[in-house]
Amino acid sequence: MTGPKAQIATAPRAAARRDAGLARRLAEQLQGEARFDAFTRGRYSTDASIYQIMPAGVVLPRSAADIAATLRIAADHGAPVILRGAGTSQNGQPIGSGLVVDCARHFNGVLAYDREAGTITVEPGMVLERLNARVKADGWFFPVEPSTATRCTIGGMAGNNSCGARSLRYGKMSDNVLSLDALFHDGEAFTFGLTGNTVSGVTGSARAEALAEQVRTLADEYRDEIALRYPKVQRRVGGYNLDALIEPRPNLAHLLVGSEGTLAATTAVTLKLSRLPTHRVMGVCHFPSFRAAMETTRHIVALDPVAVELVDNNVLVLGADIPLFRTTLADITRGKPNCLLLTEFAGDDLAALKRDLKRLEACMADHGYPDAVVEIVEPARQKSVWEVREACLNIMMSMKGDAKPVSFIEDCAVPLEHLAEYTDAVTAVFTKHGTRGTWYAHASVGCLHVRPILDMKQGGDVAKMRAIAEETAELVRRYKGSYSGEHGDGISRSEFIAPLFGAAIAKCFEVVKDAFDPENRLNPGKIVRPLAMDDRSLFRFKPDYAVTQPMETALDWSDWGGFGAAVEMCNNNGTCRKLVGGAMCPSYRATRDEQHLTRGRANSLRLAMSGQLGKDAFTSPDMKRTLDLCVSCKACRRECPTGVDMAKMKIEFLHHYHARHGLPLRERLVALMPVYAGAAARLAPLLNLRDRHPGLARLSETFAGLSAKRTLPRWRRPWSEQGEAAHPDDITGDARDIILFGDTFNRAFERENLEAAERVLRAAGYRLHRVYPSRGRRPLCCGRTWLASGQTDRARQEARRTLDALLPFIRAGARVVGLEPSCLLTFRDEFASLLPGADTALLAKQSMLFEELLATDLATGRIELPLADQRGRVAHLHGHCHQKSFGLMGSVETVLRSVPGLDLRVIESSCCGMAGAFGYRPESIETSFAMAELSLFPALRAAGPDDLVVADGTSCRHQIHDGLGIHAEHVARVLDRALVPRH
Repeated sequence: MTGPKAQIATAPRAAARRDAGLARRLAEQLQGEARFDAFTRGRYSTDASIYQIMPAGVVLPRSAADIAATLRIAADHGAPVILRGAGTSQNGQPIGSGLVVDCARHFNGVLAYDREAGTITVEPGMVLERLNARVKADGWFFPVEPSTATRCTIGGMAGNNSCGARSLRYGKMSDNVLSLDALFHDGEAFTFGLTGNTVSGVTGSARAEALAEQVRTLADEYRDEIALRYPKVQRRVGGYNLDALIEPRPNLAHLLVGSEGTLAATTAVTLKLSRLPTHRVMGVCHFPSFRAAMETTRHIVALDPVAVELVDNNVLVLGADIPLFRTTLADITRGKPNCLLLTEFAGDDLAALKRDLKRLEACMADHGYPDAVVEIVEPARQKSVWEVREACLNIMMSMKGDAKPVSFIEDCAVPLEHLAEYTDAVTAVFTKHGTRGTWYAHASVGCLHVRPILDMKQGGDVAKMRAIAEETAELVRRYKGSYSGEHGDGISRSEFIAPLFGAAIAKCFEVVKDAFDPENRLNPGKIVRPLAMDDRSLFRFKPDYAVTQPMETALDWSDWGGFGAAVEMCNNNGTCRKLVGGAMCPSYRATRDEQHLTRGRANSLRLAMSGQLGKDAFTSPDMKRTLDLCVSCKACRRECPTGVDMAKMKIEFLHHYHARHGLPLRERLVALMPVYAGAAARLAPLLNLRDRHPGLARLSETFAGLSAKRTLPRWRRPWSEQGEAAHPDDITGDARDIILFGDTFNRAFERENLEAAERVLRAAGYRLHRVYPSRGRRPLCCGRTWLASGQTDRARQEARRTLDALLPFIRAGARVVGLEPSCLLTFRDEFASLLPGADTALLAKQSMLFEELLATDLATGRIELPLADQRGRVAHLHGHCHQKSFGLMGSVETVLRSVPGLDLRVIESSCCGMAGAFGYRPESIETSFAMAELSLFPALRAAGPDDLVVADGTSCRHQIHDGLGIHAEHVARVLDRALVPRH
């Protein structure tokens, strides 16, 4: 066979041979690793844009030498190379068909730090938040702070020429980079920096010297055209920074800043730090309309604030439905404003900053908006407000359904005097095309992030995207603005460089690209000779995209529009990549592997369910490995602003996986624990021998899959309800009737917790009622152990059994109270997916954790607890993941702070790492302890010998005991001991 068909047929084979050669040579020469499996490639095929391009392979370098070797090998095999940081770009910058080089995993250290001069040199994978944590103690910070500061990398920021909320004061990345170490496409090293009378600005390479001279000559030749064509706004990051080369003392590094990895591969970045201001204050300005805010922005900017950030009506409405942000939005808003401008002042004189707030109030009043500023002076409140602002994108992406706010004209910037007219004109464009837009971000510099709401699965909306882009580009040109104001060009905007910069400057960009990368190996298709922004073959949702697996789901996903739609809610913005604060994502924090990340798992599920990873990928061992380290902490349920619920998705997956592959003995043993717990208690002396004899522990690992390095809970005489069964007629309706739900774990292993809870509840004046199942005497159960292995049918039986027994009492007004968060909160969460309906909703409403009940009723004055003074004793509190997921940590803190003389110290920690059966598995025990070592164990090692340690989760207490030998207690026991004895 010859001709075009033969070429098509042989192309995949040629690519396979190329990739096999790449894999072999990379394995031989890298200190790091290279991966070529379909699942890994799929996880790196997307960023936070609408695009998806499957790479040939993924490289995880440990050094600059690894990147140099990758470039040389790729050049030999004709493969492009794309450097990647956090993968949070909005326009498709870090994706491509060649080798994707993930610098964030290992290549993320500090190379040099001058605390006196305020300069630091870091590897490109360094996360901004980690850098700032490193220099904060010396009074420094790096002031370019994008909303993705918790996960964005310095290399990615340099590649995109990032800006951030405070660019009004501190400028953008190119204003704060001193020098760059880099590699040419073939691996040769060089450094670009500041030039001077006797300094060339280049070290390490004669080729770099020659290129520097060539591009400076080119810029000088086109000096007039650059002056004419480059927008006169601070927020201009499109194209190459030729304008930086015509300054009196140009910094050659600034040519590479914003080049999106198309000219060279960065291996080190030297940054100029800024002094941390002593104080910050914020004024939250309320406006009745979007137009009013836009007209007033320039007058507020005249007051010399550090930042002026827009929060539009979409964020206010959607954010009010997200538990993580509801309280903050209620705190900072008065009445029902249409939008807000968050205005920050910073400096070392707090009194002067407070006067700035009064000037802001006067400015607002002068423009017709009296009493429209909420002052936020407290640092903790400001932090909460900035968390809402930083989550604006994700809040808007939480819209249910296929239509979402789409990034492609997201960060156009115009002069402030034209801002109101520009935004009106763009809104008119949206209306013309039958859609509307969402707005937020940097009003201070005329760079508003705007996204029209479109469905990228529909060809008609793709055509609208092209039309809106072209019409908006014309508006930007008319108002003398910049089409790329912060997030770079990538695939979305590179096409518009030529129309906006003109043919001559566009040709200059080609000359620069060809001089640095003559074979077009570095991130091709971006900035120069661009890919088409509306080429649907490059989309995440290609024309033939369809979710085909699973056809029938085990859980109810109707609130999401189906299981596939729930998975697709992940927008890849990477909030789950944060390394400190909150609880998400604990396995990623321990491994730093994209596979063990909420985003990585969601991408794998989406690709598998749509058939892009091969036949039966959804129930494959590779998919199982992808989800293995998900500890079902549910942190993503709360902390992912789009609400991706990976714990629930894992239940669904395991149901289908075990249906195909069978259920291992370990999962059967754990799942059936509520059934055999009574019999096991009677055999306690025999079963408890396991931890006394190493040989028995090794046998349990061999035959039952329970790690010999882990102790098992000790079986004991269980807690059981005493007395006659209650009757619904016994419920008085005065809110003091309580059903104490005894979960399997506290019942079988730590009955003292339930006994303590009984005493505390009675001391508070509650009436306890005994409720028994209608069928058999086995205690009621939440079904958690069955859910953990995906046995949804059996879990549904338990849910029905428990619901039937409790319904008559909760209908009469009783409340159900439990001690174990993972069990009690199943009533509020998974029960609704197993048995959707009004009865389940009522149970969810009437179910409370022990400390939640007490905190609620203490606040209303319904109860009093007679507690004795603890005389300054210290208590360290570690929260269970599910307490955090449901926003209930405040309850346990409130209750403990009600104990006189108790010095409460809350540990800022993620998952303890035990996570039910996860910590017992031989294959995950090291990860289990690694999670605990992130923050929990170090905090407890610093505790005093007489300090209390409080942990409401059974697994948490077990992990603390196994790892540190420290006895942790449930809050019920702390309160019980503190009760004033009755006389």
